[in-house]
Amino acid sequence: MNKASLPPDTMQAHYHYGVMRRAITLIDAADAPLTLEALAAEMGMSAAHFQRVFSAWVGVSPKRYQQYLALGHAKSLLRERFTTLEASHAVGLSGTGRLHDLFVRWEAMSPGDFAKGGAGLEIDWGWFDTPFGRALVMGTDKGMCGLAFAAEMGEDAAMADLRSRWPAATYREDGARLRVWVDAAFGLGDAGETAPLALIGAPFQIKVWEALLRLSEGHVTTYGEIAQAVGNPRAVRAVGTAVGHNPIGYLIPCHRVLRATGELGGYRWGLPLKRAMLAYEGARADSV
Repeated sequence: MNKASLPPDTMQAHYHYGVMRRAITLIDAADAPLTLEALAAEMGMSAAHFQRVFSAWVGVSPKRYQQYLALGHAKSLLRERFTTLEASHAVGLSGTGRLHDLFVRWEAMSPGDFAKGGAGLEIDWGWFDTPFGRALVMGTDKGMCGLAFAAEMGEDAAMADLRSRWPAATYREDGARLRVWVDAAFGLGDAGETAPLALIGAPFQIKVWEALLRLSEGHVTTYGEIAQAVGNPRAVRAVGTAVGHNPIGYLIPCHRVLRATGELGGYRWGLPLKRAMLAYEGARADSV
């Protein structure tokens, strides 16, 4: 699907993230906080226009957003919004987090089917503009099974990454079939629409991904906490590997996993994107 055929609100969301991504790069390179005028000038925009784009994307001022993007923000989240998975499970599924309203239903492939490398699976795929840039979405008849962001890694690498998960599957480009799920996932669809997830992975990976789905928006966890939640507290390294292999970016929120020190750790689709997601969610949570 080309950009000309995209819904206006989706095109706008992609444009807003492009502006935000450039702003984040500038903020990261600066030795001190940048003024609204300085940021706007660097991107060739008027201060008023830049302020509107910023507010439309996340709902706070550029000055406030810089505080969320600061290197200490992750550590602050860990101190103030770290919550046990058991508690967040109760809170998240009570309707306080949008993702939990949408994704209370997910299905996992059987271990035997996973071991076949996707043989017999028919997977549709399409490219979409999202609030976090260009994204490759894949889905089976049960729901979305893949979501990879291309802003940092590029479109070819994103496609190769997801297809390598299920090399024996049959792939078919059909963005129209996936559109309703994508719109629901990013709050662009009609009320009542849902975006079911189809988890395709090894049994331990699926346990980890299910634990991530119990996290509320605006909160974070650690690799050790997830290991406790899946019943294997010594498996911190294995948890890290499973988190890193999450194929459904943002919706299975692996970006909310931090090191015990508060450092960001890695992120498959790029650390700038992880920081943007955490800041975006933190600002939204504070504005409610």
